[in-house]
Amino acid sequence: MGRILQRHFVAQGWRVTVLTRRPEAHSRDEVSFVHWDGRSVGPWSALLDSADVLVNLAGRSVDCRYTEHNKAAILNSRVDATNALGLAMDECTTPPTLWINLSSATVYRHAEDREMDEETGELGRDFSPQVVLAWEKAFFGHQRNGLRQVAVRCAMVFSHEGGAFPRFVQLVKAGLGGHHGPGTQYVSWVHEADVARFFQWVIDTSAIHGVINLAAPCPVTDRTLTRALRERIRPLVALPTPVPLLHLGSFVLRTEVELVLKSRRVVPMRALYHGFAFTHPTLANALDELLPTNSTSKPCT
Repeated sequence: MGRILQRHFVAQGWRVTVLTRRPEAHSRDEVSFVHWDGRSVGPWSALLDSADVLVNLAGRSVDCRYTEHNKAAILNSRVDATNALGLAMDECTTPPTLWINLSSATVYRHAEDREMDEETGELGRDFSPQVVLAWEKAFFGHQRNGLRQVAVRCAMVFSHEGGAFPRFVQLVKAGLGGHHGPGTQYVSWVHEADVARFFQWVIDTSAIHGVINLAAPCPVTDRTLTRALRERIRPLVALPTPVPLLHLGSFVLRTEVELVLKSRRVVPMRALYHGFAFTHPTLANALDELLPTNSTSKPCT
């Protein structure tokens, strides 16, 4: 997501500064990369003075085994980075007037029965939702006069840049493109182009504050997603993966089966109400661009 937003804002003529643990690995002329440790205030805090917008995406990847060590790292990396940014803003003479903090659509419970929006969505009680709630609590704990805060509960980003989408494509090409487990679990997603447009829209729309979902308005079941991928990739075989094999595979790949089996049926009620228009509202729209074929987009059902 960081690369997606960097490209977008550079193209819009913004001066972009990125806080990172490894500035030497990212150096480019159009973007400034500055070192920070992700948990404490440092000399970088001066860069916030007179900045227009602060966007925080920091957090350890959840694509790992949920050992006690990794769970602590997942939680602390989010809370510590958020608190450090809040403390740094307290030192500014002219701090940003908008702070956008990444959050996650996994905050809602496993839901196959109905859609989850910001107003009526039911929050989960297991590890992942509790991490999100602690993250948002840290974020909104740094309120101040004149500061607009927006927590973006983002769904799975479909992009060739990285994340889950390239892994889905690899599995289908390897002949494992059947449904995962029952296949009835929902996948909430958003196309990378709409991610960039959404963050720009939040910046431009002063009425947006608090929590907001970032997900295409048409979540799909795992069966629908894998079938659509097969139609475009056309593998010779497409074997389904039953739950026991998913557990075995997640152990081998050092990840968690929850990332595949949890049903995320999240919809962007607030964004639609306030007029955000998705350029890729349906799965067919998104895959037409990411994996182009001669297929035509279909309405959401």
